[in-house]
Amino acid sequence: MLATDSTPAPTPPAFEHVQSAHCESGVITSLLRNQGVPISEAMAFGLSSALAFAYIPLVKINDLPLIGYRMLPRHILKGLKSKLRLPLRFETFRAPAEGRRRLDELLDQGKVVGLQGSVFFLPYFPVNMRFHFNAHNLLVYGREGSDYLVSDPVFGNVTRCPARDLQRARFVRGALAPKGLLYYFDRPLPAVDPVPMLRAAIRKNCHIMLHAFLPFLGCSGIALLGRRVLKLPAEKDPEYTRRFVGHIVRMQEEIGTGGAGFRFLYAAFLQEAADLLALPELQRLSLELTAIGDEWREFALQAARISKGRSEMNLRLLHDLLVDLSNKERAFFRTLLKAV
Repeated sequence: MLATDSTPAPTPPAFEHVQSAHCESGVITSLLRNQGVPISEAMAFGLSSALAFAYIPLVKINDLPLIGYRMLPRHILKGLKSKLRLPLRFETFRAPAEGRRRLDELLDQGKVVGLQGSVFFLPYFPVNMRFHFNAHNLLVYGREGSDYLVSDPVFGNVTRCPARDLQRARFVRGALAPKGLLYYFDRPLPAVDPVPMLRAAIRKNCHIMLHAFLPFLGCSGIALLGRRVLKLPAEKDPEYTRRFVGHIVRMQEEIGTGGAGFRFLYAAFLQEAADLLALPELQRLSLELTAIGDEWREFALQAARISKGRSEMNLRLLHDLLVDLSNKERAFFRTLLKAV
């Protein structure tokens, strides 16, 4: 039976909320922590080899090309499920009513449930942060009346979300449509030891960045975006050019931790791996990647000024910064690959 204002829901279980840098890595980290597995968000991100870059013109977000700074949605979840042999079950639904019924059923069983949905329809997001991005992850750990109790890892505290809004977020259409996706642990967790998997995870991430089979992925994709920026029709269509440049900034800085933030997160993973593997070279490389992250932030600053009309339309500057970042990341991952 669906929860209503007149139908009392079960008392929610004890739940520890942990704020994280990114939604997907934060959700799986929180799920594990609430099952007694104190893995860090950085370790979850690094073990899943999630650091990446992609410029995919054929996939549109708000009528502009998809630009990603990590692997595709669900990569972290599925990667950790495979590597750590987690009993993580995924379910999607054709009918929204069935999706809500199943969510309520799992909550009634005392489970904490992960969901994918659209940022645009989540009312606890500030208005200026709501836009059509359909791959945001959050946790629901209980319900009271017609509200769901939400632990969104990118916020500092737990919150509530009305059932109607959560339904719209879960069953929105368009690019990366979630189809009501929910996921949860359906069995007790096995013993988790990430150490034997660290070297292989690092090598895989190096190959993602260095040897992607398509030119719009990895380090090659960064350079490709730089060339595309240089060809923007700044004189014929200045409004489209400003939108495109602003879109790069939004995809970099407002989707999860963004381009720079994902580099910082992976650098923190390398620091942990350096201690666990007794490889001090990884500690040095973590500092190098942090510096690259700082340069991504500088690129975002320059692009934001241009998109807001606070600086001249200097597309050559943005091109040069992107090509330089491509070269530095290529050199970094080559060195990292040799280190492991």
